[in-house]
Amino acid sequence: MKTTGNTIFISGGSAGIGLAIAKKLNATGNKIIINGRSEERLTDALKELDGAAAIQGDLSVEADRIRIAEDLKTNHSDVNIIINNAGAAYAYLLSETTNAHEKAAIEMNTNYLAIIHFTELLLPQLLQKTAAAVVNISSLAVFGSHKFLPTYGATKAALHSYTVALRYTYEEQKNLQIYEVYPPLVNTEFSAEIGGANGIPPSEVADELFTALEKGQFDVPVGETKKYYAATQEAFAKIKS
Repeated sequence: MKTTGNTIFISGGSAGIGLAIAKKLNATGNKIIINGRSEERLTDALKELDGAAAIQGDLSVEADRIRIAEDLKTNHSDVNIIINNAGAAYAYLLSETTNAHEKAAIEMNTNYLAIIHFTELLLPQLLQKTAAAVVNISSLAVFGSHKFLPTYGATKAALHSYTVALRYTYEEQKNLQIYEVYPPLVNTEFSAEIGGANGIPPSEVADELFTALEKGQFDVPVGETKKYYAATQEAFAKIKS
């Protein structure tokens, strides 16, 4: 995948991993369009991105997804990469809540269903490009759950399954590539309540994604996730042999 001259839409691009990716790809000669719920955060983020644009909205809301997709089709028809980064997570113990199903529903909608719908809305445009990509930001949580994030991992596992199916669906269409990034704990405001201060910097995720785009490496494990990813690949290889 070329790493310059793209027009890239990044959901959740006003902070954390999304902003780090926006900065990296902006600095390497790409046009960036960031999305987020907060107009104030978007305005602040744009100050750090040369020539970038922003579209405010909550992609977990269907009406906003449709509006943002139409905005991209009408005003940014050159978009050839979408990075589905926006997410939701609740840190809690199942033994200390009576509304786990409500938290899980929000996480599943944001981390899985909304991404499927938004990608579906943009696929016709992406398929018209000479070179295009969908990048889904999943998680180390794909490889196992955690008692303090009891329902979050399932949503990322679902996203992983969808991403693999999407890749298989379009593997013969060489103009569309499907990437999945697996960050471990990252030091962002998003992960603060689960010890994010002990995580890797978001710039490390951005650097790994950039390298993967250069190489055409569709699975992008980052940091600690590399050992889990390697173990699963080894297990799959044994099953196939």
